[in-house]
Amino acid sequence: MSELFPPISPDRPIRVAMVVEYDGAEYYGWQMQKTGVPTVQGELTRAISAVANHPVDLIVAGRTDAGVHACRQIIHFDTDAKRKEFGWTVGTNTHLPRNISVQWAKEMDHYFHARFSARERRYRYVIYNNQIPPGISRKNLTWEKRALDAQAMHRAAQSLVGTHDFSSFRAANCQAASPVKTLKQIDVSRHGQLVVIDVRADGFLYHMVRNIAGVLIEIGCGAEAENWCAHILSLQDRSLGGVTARPEGLYFVDAIYDDDVALPETQLGPNFLSWL
Repeated sequence: MSELFPPISPDRPIRVAMVVEYDGAEYYGWQMQKTGVPTVQGELTRAISAVANHPVDLIVAGRTDAGVHACRQIIHFDTDAKRKEFGWTVGTNTHLPRNISVQWAKEMDHYFHARFSARERRYRYVIYNNQIPPGISRKNLTWEKRALDAQAMHRAAQSLVGTHDFSSFRAANCQAASPVKTLKQIDVSRHGQLVVIDVRADGFLYHMVRNIAGVLIEIGCGAEAENWCAHILSLQDRSLGGVTARPEGLYFVDAIYDDDVALPETQLGPNFLSWL
C-alpha cells in the first residue's frame, strides 16, 4: 500500500476495518454534529468504543446525508484492544440500534485507509414507479407516480460517463476542491415497479447522485428530451440543473479498493435488490 496514506496510530497498534449497513431514515446523516442530533457516526462511535473499552475515532469511505442509507459502507479505526474479528462484529451489534448493523470486522494492513485507499465508490438510487404510493418501505424508496421509461433514462445517462466538470450536478454548498470527477459507469434498469440507477465514479460531489437522478426522472417521464442530460452537463451551472431528487431512495453500496486490499466479499445491496 502507498505510504501516502496516513499510517496507523502508534498509540493504537491495531487497525480494524468494518463493513456497516444502515437505514438512514432516522439519522441526520453520517457525520456527528455539535447539535447532538442522532447520526450514524455517533451511534457507531459509542458502540465500538464500548467494545474497545476506549474512545475510537472512525474513518468512513463515503459520508452520507440525512435520510440516505448504506449497504456496504467501509469504516476503520485504530485500537489497542485485542478482540477476535467475530467478537468485534457481535459485540458492536449488541450496542447498536436495530437500524444499524456491522456485517463483519477484519484487522487490516497498517496503511489501509477506508477513505483515502478507496479508488472508486458506488451508489444505487431506487425509485418505486407506480401511480399509488407504497405502504411498506416508504422511507427506503423514492416514489414517482409518473410512468418512467428506464431505457430512455439509461441512454441519456451515458453522456455523463467519463471525466467531466459536474458543476451542474453539485449542490451550491458543496465544499469539494474541484467539480471534475470521472464517472466510470451508470446504468438505469427496470425491475417490475422498481427503477434502479446504478452509478460508479472515482468520487462524488455533494448531492451529485440525487441531482443526476432528478434530471433522469424528468427525462424518463417525458418532460424533457434525452439530450437534456448532456445539455445540463455542458452548462456547468447548478441553477439550471433541475430538481434534486429526494434522499430516501439513495444507497451507498460499495467502496472499491485495489486488489491487494483483501476485504471480505458481501453482496451489493440493498437486500431487496439481491437479484441484481
